[in-house]
Amino acid sequence: MSSSITTIVFDIGNVLIEWNPRHLYRKIFSDPERMEWFLRHVCSDAWNLEQDRGRPFAEAVQERIGRFPELAAEIRAYDERWEEMLNGAIEGSLRVLRQLQTKGWPIFAITNFSREKYAVACQRFPFLTEFEGTVVSAHERLVKPSAEIFQCFLSRYGRQASECLFIDDSPANIAAARGLGFHTAHFTGAVKLCADLAQLGILP
Repeated sequence: MSSSITTIVFDIGNVLIEWNPRHLYRKIFSDPERMEWFLRHVCSDAWNLEQDRGRPFAEAVQERIGRFPELAAEIRAYDERWEEMLNGAIEGSLRVLRQLQTKGWPIFAITNFSREKYAVACQRFPFLTEFEGTVVSAHERLVKPSAEIFQCFLSRYGRQASECLFIDDSPANIAAARGLGFHTAHFTGAVKLCADLAQLGILP
């Protein structure tokens, strides 16, 4: 099966670096239920996805404060203390990345990321600048799992979906990529990733 694969394409968040707003908000909320309510209804995944789509954080924060003025400090923290949502590189995944680089595989990335926070992440994790190319959702105003962001990648870097292995932690993103003809590996941890790559004959 791997004979048709020539290119490896990584997701970044929760594949190569661990990101979870709870790392920050556990410091802010003493009540876990209140924290979960906040992340479900105030600074929700859907709200954050609009920053990944290109909306500036300053605009997003003001919009939320307009709706939830009593939570202004907590909302601002999502922007101002964003780095506290990071829990470092996922070391097992980074080792896999290094192995693939050593073997000479062309490696790219397709990531949902805000413009501002992607710049911060690249400063904190310099290995994010080593890909042969990266499609960042905010730069394109397209987000996974839309077909358009995958097609943007294929067109920009002259690839065919059938020659690419796409690695992502989101089942929806995996399904979208597979529907376009990508080979896929659903990331649930570095051990499984190693096993998937071994099964494909990409790594021993």
